[in-house]
Amino acid sequence: MPHSIDKLLLDIRIACEEIQSFIQGQDFEMFLENRLLQLGLEREFEIIGEALCRLERIDTSRLERKIPEYRKIIGFRHLVAHGYDIIDDAALWDLAQTHVPVLLLKIEQY
Repeated sequence: MPHSIDKLLLDIRIACEEIQSFIQGQDFEMFLENRLLQLGLEREFEIIGEALCRLERIDTSRLERKIPEYRKIIGFRHLVAHGYDIIDDAALWDLAQTHVPVLLLKIEQY
């Protein structure tokens, strides 16, 4: 059974909100010292990337218009899932801080 667009968007929205919740009140140094926080962010990015991958299969043209950087996000998901040993902590933190709020806004306007 194919996934619905609304369900995939909900999954992305929830993952973005979780990331924002996880990092609230944290700074980069705290992040570096908190393995559980690192793993939590990684998991939520995996969910976002996988949901975008599934969304691409059923709504490519609108996805390309609404979230043109979606392929980069999917690529990051692959890095987290398969290149777990080479994840750049600074990049992960930056994505959580600066890119997730933008993605959440785009999902809400999808």
